[in-house]
Order: sequence, then structure tokens, then C-alpha cells
Amino acid sequence: MAAEARVSRWYFGGLASCGAACCTHPLDLVKVHLQTQQEVKLRMTGMALQVVRSDGILALYNGLSASLCRQMTYSLTRFAIYETVRDHVTKGSEGPLPFYKKVLLGSISGCIGGFVGTPADMVNVRMQNDVKLPQNQRRNYAHALDGLYRVAREEGLKKLFSGATMASSRGMLVTVGQLSCYDQAKQLVLSTGYLSDSIFTHFIASFIAGGCATFLCQPLDVLKTRLMNAKGEYQGVLHCAMETAKLGPLAFYKGLVPAGIRLMPHTVLTFVFLEQLRKHFGIKVPS
Repeated sequence: MAAEARVSRWYFGGLASCGAACCTHPLDLVKVHLQTQQEVKLRMTGMALQVVRSDGILALYNGLSASLCRQMTYSLTRFAIYETVRDHVTKGSEGPLPFYKKVLLGSISGCIGGFVGTPADMVNVRMQNDVKLPQNQRRNYAHALDGLYRVAREEGLKKLFSGATMASSRGMLVTVGQLSCYDQAKQLVLSTGYLSDSIFTHFIASFIAGGCATFLCQPLDVLKTRLMNAKGEYQGVLHCAMETAKLGPLAFYKGLVPAGIRLMPHTVLTFVFLEQLRKHFGIKVPS
């Protein structure tokens, strides 16, 4: 009797990303605050303490609803496209996709996912950054859907896709770093023969993928965050990049450490959750 393997259902990536987001949201919030500083005044720990002192410990979870909304649009879309196409293409083949095809597939799925997730991403950034603003300047969105509705009503539907080009570009890079590199790293680890397809293998592969994604997308992440949080001071992506460059080349890597501290655990948790969902609830296929 042939053994049975399991493949992911199309929505598993979104669910796994939501689980990871619940754990890493405070780190994401601190990263956004660091990136939106005009001058480097506070580091990671100082920024976290300032948020807690100003608005309490629960302020570290400001914008959680928008973060989950983002994962169920951006991450669900890119995972669904990547894994569905990959499984379809490799069905019946003798081996996995070559790395360059994984990169191409990751780029396409990440670009589409980034565009789809742009509205929720913008609301997420605004809700996280709200605690830094004076009381009279805060937007005070009640939750993600309220934020989406108010942006559409007060600023127009077009504003919901402000920074879509940057979000799509970042989506391409982070998806290549996460999904493509995870697949390749897992394949290489398993090919050594020393480790089985276990949680430890998933941890090693996802840790490598998280590091790749952090270095690839950080400059674009900084520009995207500034564009989405802008109130008209930037004329476009190029203008934003030029204004950021005036602060020095390291400005493009502002918040790199908290970005890595957030993105790497998020990546590890996402793939560990995804592999467990696949193992226990995935679609059975002959192996």
C-alpha cells in the first residue's frame, strides 16, 4: 500500500501567518515606530518602553485587527498562489522545482499578494503609529474595517492603494526570501540525510528564510512605511527615497534589528504552524 503525503489547503498560509502575527505584533509595532522617526532618537528598547509608559502595555497590540486583516489578504494570497501552482507543476514529476523557478513563482505570488494587501497594510501602519501622535492628530480607527471605511470615505478609494507599487515590490522580495528560500533550504537540509521532515528541520529552514527575507526587503520596507504614513509630504516613491537618503544611507536600514527580530520569529512561527496544519489537516495525496 502506497504511503500518503499531505499538501496544504489554499488558505493554510493565511491561517499560519495570523497565528504568527498574534505572537510578533508588538515587535512589528516597535519596528514601524522606529522607521517613522525623522531623527534617530530612540532605539528598540527605548521605543517599546515609551509606548508602554505613554499608553499602557496593551498599546503594544494597537492595530492587531489590521495586522490580522493584512495577513488574511496579503499572506493568504501569496501562499495560496505559490503553493497551489508549485504543487500543480510538480504533480507527477520526479523532483522539486529548480531554485530559479521557485524565485520566479515567489516573485509573481508576492507581487499579487502585496497589491491585494495594500489597503489593510496601510491601515495597519496608521493604527500602530497612532500612539506616537498628539491626541488632536490621532486617527483613532476603532478596528481594521473602520479604518478601511474611513479612508475610503474621507480620502477616496484611491488612497487605499497608496504605496501599492512599493508594497508589491516588497511583497516580491519578502516572498522570495521566505517561501522560495524556505523550500530550497528545507530541500537542502533533507538531502543531507541527517534530519527527517520534523519540526527541527522546519525551524532551521525557516530561520534561514527569515534572514534572507529581512536583508532583501528592509530598504523597501522603510520607504513603504514612510509612504503609507505620509500626509502629503512625498510626491512619490522616488521623492520619498531622496528625502530618506538625505538622512544618510543607513536610513534605509533604520529598524533593521527589530525588523529582523520581528520577521525572523514571524517566519519561523508561520512555517512551523503551516507544517503542522498540513500534517494534521492537509489534503491526502499518494506519495
